[in-house]
Amino acid sequence: MNKLLDEFAFQLEMHVEWGDMDALQHVNNVEYFKYFQKARIAYFEKNNSDNLFTESRISTILASTQCKFIYPLKYPDTIVIGARVDSIANDYFTMKYAVISNNNQRLVAIGDAKVVMFDYEKNKKTSIPEVIKERIIELEKTEIKFI
Repeated sequence: MNKLLDEFAFQLEMHVEWGDMDALQHVNNVEYFKYFQKARIAYFEKNNSDNLFTESRISTILASTQCKFIYPLKYPDTIVIGARVDSIANDYFTMKYAVISNNNQRLVAIGDAKVVMFDYEKNKKTSIPEVIKERIIELEKTEIKFI
């Protein structure tokens, strides 16, 4: 585990691809949101070992997300993305992200997201199932704010 990501129990390593860069020869801002998405989906997959989301039409939907760009990232590089749940409400939770460059051994971006539990059959938000809350708490192994 990368020491710069000590507060993140979940980490995902990825290669920066040549195609991630833009004409200015650094990773395009859109790619960071893709990195966050890959980390978020991997986080959910880790928490969904017995297919909780696929057995029903209840899953998650992204309500909002943002990114703060701290240092330019370039190809070639390998990054580690930390993802964690920061707080849990009745029908949504917030996630925090951090992206570390292995070449530069420094933080290159941070972000957050509001993720809503959504019933796709009824087409409306719904409460987070207790088993999902329990799995998040178990994975995080740290205090989570309940709001």
